[in-house]
Amino acid sequence: MTQESQTDDEDGIGTLFDELEELEALVDSPTEREQVREAMRAAADSQDDDPLVFGRVVWGFDRSDLAEAVLGSLLFGIPMAVEGGTVDAGRHIAQHPLYLLGTLVAAIGIVISILYVADIQDVRVANAYLGLVPRRLVGVTGTAFVVSVALLTSWGMVEWSTAPAALVESLSICTVAFVPMSIGAALGDILPGS
Repeated sequence: MTQESQTDDEDGIGTLFDELEELEALVDSPTEREQVREAMRAAADSQDDDPLVFGRVVWGFDRSDLAEAVLGSLLFGIPMAVEGGTVDAGRHIAQHPLYLLGTLVAAIGIVISILYVADIQDVRVANAYLGLVPRRLVGVTGTAFVVSVALLTSWGMVEWSTAPAALVESLSICTVAFVPMSIGAALGDILPGS
């Protein structure tokens, strides 16, 4: 396949998705809306035989995306789990609630930038929660946070207690590790192009 025909195929699938999204917004009944979504899934599935990694439309969030997000989280998170600076930084932000909140907001903002702004892949929103929150965003950030808590807990970096100060400290340490893990999860999810 020539470079020009690959570019035409990439533009064609992107245009198809644009048109299907417009159609989804126009149809009235839930049955028609589901038929449009099925057409979108079929178009996304038709790319599976395509060897391209970049330039594909990334749509939906399934178990293969979850596995890629876990792998990306671990790849970026294991160094955080063995680095003592993670604990020091977590203890620091535990003492400053606005820093904790800012760290969480920054991590989510970075993930949104990677998935939807940086244009690394053509990432489409499918079946958003409450019609607003993209499933891929929830899947990627949720995976990264769960992996952060599980990894740091199992490796003895945090200890969960009922004491509020200790709980906040453990949460803060996990949040510090969550930042690079969420970046890894986002990149792991979209780079393979699934």
